[in-house]
Amino acid sequence: MVMDWNRIEGNWKQFKGSAKEKWGKLTDDDLSLIEGRREQLEGRLQERYGKAKDQVRQDVDDWLKSLH
Repeated sequence: MVMDWNRIEGNWKQFKGSAKEKWGKLTDDDLSLIEGRREQLEGRLQERYGKAKDQVRQDVDDWLKSLH
């Protein structure tokens, strides 16, 4: 079952570590500012990794699928 984004947003503190593991270029400040909002996460990933929006969206989808 794919986790739904509302659960990530509501429990961001639990998922920050996993996000930091996957995307090591995200700073603690980035993770605090994101606060579980997907648009914020995607925007920060674009800034840090210089990837296209579509690629970042796919990366986030893949990360979401990997969470249990």
